[in-house]
Amino acid sequence: MEFTTEQNSLFEKHLELVIEANKITNLTRIVSPESGRLLHIEDSLAAVPEVLLAPEGKAADIGTGGGFPGIPLSIATGRPFDLIDSVGKKTAQLDLIIEQLGLSDRISTWHGRIEDLGKERKGQYSVVTARALAALPILLELASPLLKMGGCLISYKSGTYQEELDRALTIQNKVGMKFVSVREFTLSDNETSRSVLVFEKAAKPKISLPRRVGLAQKKPLA
Repeated sequence: MEFTTEQNSLFEKHLELVIEANKITNLTRIVSPESGRLLHIEDSLAAVPEVLLAPEGKAADIGTGGGFPGIPLSIATGRPFDLIDSVGKKTAQLDLIIEQLGLSDRISTWHGRIEDLGKERKGQYSVVTARALAALPILLELASPLLKMGGCLISYKSGTYQEELDRALTIQNKVGMKFVSVREFTLSDNETSRSVLVFEKAAKPKISLPRRVGLAQKKPLA
């Protein structure tokens, strides 16, 4: 996908601001512009096709860290995003970055646990994105309460994902989700393998969600 000069400028400025803010608050382990362009910007933008195919409406980027992939995806697609993180220092830095990028009209932050967001904004999102956050079964459980019927979880994975996918398929009906697609690709360094997996909110969960904070990780659904 081709991007405008303005969009490319915003991608670069976002990365620069994150690297600068990282000196104060730990937003990323990637601190060189070259690595950031590949592993943050290009990697984030890899899911643009899936985001464009998803139903219209607001997206939630859970475990957003430095605003990846949420900010690049919003720049690329124009979709409004809420950036979700449990660390207040991170969301405070992101608020400043969003303002400096001039994107406060469509990107905002939310500080807290994903389970609490699932209670506060139940069924309010058309898309949930997750990158390097948790295993697929955990993501399905966390995303389901957030999504409208027909909404999509878009999960970024590196390396092998089959074992996670197999486990996710055993619980998808329980949480009201349905596997839609997987797309494998290699980044422009011709070495870094990535996958984007999509699940759809297809039914009402058969159990009460969200469960208590931390249970998805401590006692995964079987």
